[in-house]
Amino acid sequence: MSEAHFQTFEEPEGGVALTARLAAFREELARRKLTGFVIPRADQQQNEYVAPSEERLAWLTGFTGSAGLAIVLMQEAALFVDGRYTLQAGKQVDQKAWQIQPLVDPPPEHWLTKHLSAGDRLGFDPWLHTSAAAERLAAACAKAGADLVAVDSNPVDAIWTERPRPPLGPVTIHGLRFAGEAEAIKLERIRDEINKLGVDALVLSDSHAVAWTFNIRGADVSHTPLPLSYALVPREGRPTVFIDHRKLSNLTRDHLEQSADVDEPDRLTMKLTELAQRGAAIALDNATAAEALNRLITTAGGKPVRGSDPVSLLKAVKNAAEIQGTRTAHQRDAVALARFLAWIDREAPSGGLTEIDTVEALETFRRETGALKDVSFPTIAGTGPNGAIVHYRVTRKSNRRIASGDLLLIDSGAQYEDGTTDVTRTIAIGKPTAEMRDRFTRVLRGHIAIARAVFPDGTTGAQLDTLARQYLWQAGIDFEHGTGHGVGSYLSVHEGPARISKLGTTPLKRGMILSNEPGYYKTDAYGIRIENLELVIGIDISGAEKPMNAFETLTLAPIDRRLIDVTLLGEAELKWLNDYHARVKAEVRPQLGDDATQQWLDRATAPLT
Repeated sequence: MSEAHFQTFEEPEGGVALTARLAAFREELARRKLTGFVIPRADQQQNEYVAPSEERLAWLTGFTGSAGLAIVLMQEAALFVDGRYTLQAGKQVDQKAWQIQPLVDPPPEHWLTKHLSAGDRLGFDPWLHTSAAAERLAAACAKAGADLVAVDSNPVDAIWTERPRPPLGPVTIHGLRFAGEAEAIKLERIRDEINKLGVDALVLSDSHAVAWTFNIRGADVSHTPLPLSYALVPREGRPTVFIDHRKLSNLTRDHLEQSADVDEPDRLTMKLTELAQRGAAIALDNATAAEALNRLITTAGGKPVRGSDPVSLLKAVKNAAEIQGTRTAHQRDAVALARFLAWIDREAPSGGLTEIDTVEALETFRRETGALKDVSFPTIAGTGPNGAIVHYRVTRKSNRRIASGDLLLIDSGAQYEDGTTDVTRTIAIGKPTAEMRDRFTRVLRGHIAIARAVFPDGTTGAQLDTLARQYLWQAGIDFEHGTGHGVGSYLSVHEGPARISKLGTTPLKRGMILSNEPGYYKTDAYGIRIENLELVIGIDISGAEKPMNAFETLTLAPIDRRLIDVTLLGEAELKWLNDYHARVKAEVRPQLGDDATQQWLDRATAPLT
């Protein structure tokens, strides 16, 4: 298979080699009369994927996970990671220099109150923390009698002499045939929300919101077509988009200027200051707005109004063009998946394949569609014990050969201009054990329970989450991640505000796309996950007293029949599975054009009895 272009498998530098950076960092703190500093894994907009120039946490510690935070004091330093990344952090950082601590329970502030002394000065970069995060830090400092100090420039940047330059990915227009709604109409809807909030202006600090509102896409971060940018939308008058001019062609600039003024990013602070000086109430997004914006508005005499960005909910509800686009994207993706799964069944039993081989092959099959823009996240391909690591990412060092008796868990997705995909399949290599089949079937039953759910308008993800876990709970087992996340339309594969999880408080609305991905992970043995994307649709029920919703499954890929214990399935579950496979066959087979793959698909989708 040809080399994968969108993913690499190199081990990042780490461990003892980086400890000299920590010493240099402490010298810089001393020079600034700080006794400590907080380094989050974040950029100014709290993006999931950040540009290389923003990877301060990885540069200083060696830890490359997508969630984490470091606190450096003069005598001690700690790296805080969640449960997904404990093993990875232990391998990547020098544990003589860094303590590894939990990120959530207890939170880093708990560690701070124990390790700060009265009179200490803890520094933080207000552009890299939300206001809520800054308030938690301030409370921890106050408890210890220390001061929280907002710095004007980041001390990591002062010693990071080879820091990459900020990205300048070209901006493209996301045409109406994909976007489905003109910018002017979106801005009208946003102004309605601004009026409801009773504010004078709204700051779009989330680049996803800017991209959606103005129908543009970009290339500034990996795997998500983001144009790093801000926008200021006043209650009346033209909005302003703040974006580096070097990213814009004449065409994209003309497109933006039809509905907005265009200015350089560093002009945002000036514009906000002018507004605030007039006493304006300005809405900020709790999730993505930097504490620096909150301070700037307050200092200038304005009133920051913190809350949920109303655009996130508007963006989450897909329109007819976006829904049609995502259906088309999933059909295209299904052809690549069928070819890949047939290839695995053909090649893996010989024992010649590795995890990296599968990642490269799947990307190649997707590339052969001629429409692939990127993968939507780095592919998770774990065989045997690696499959039990929920966010495993194969490197040349960890790369494992796929052996008979293994389960291969492969979680992947694609970015196409008409839609974003995310799918997980667990594949039996050779003969699975009875325990594997039992666990797989319990996961499948939970997956089917979500797929078949019927629920009234206003239902939240938290109310549905239990459906996915019930059969695992009956065996005294569970999984530690949420059941599903929102998915964007040629935007982020992890999109808020809706999700199916214990924490999912946003009501699910028709037009939202969510993942359905229960799993089971046996440490040091194997992992199982089954993931399809689901569209929330309305359904008619005779005699219903309120509007009712259900899910339409978008993903079209066979579920491994060899792992299903049919005796555990109820009649309705078996019917769902056979109907799903019949649909996969009907929609995908005509597009395969290769007899061997068609025959494989016939076998993979044959009805179970």
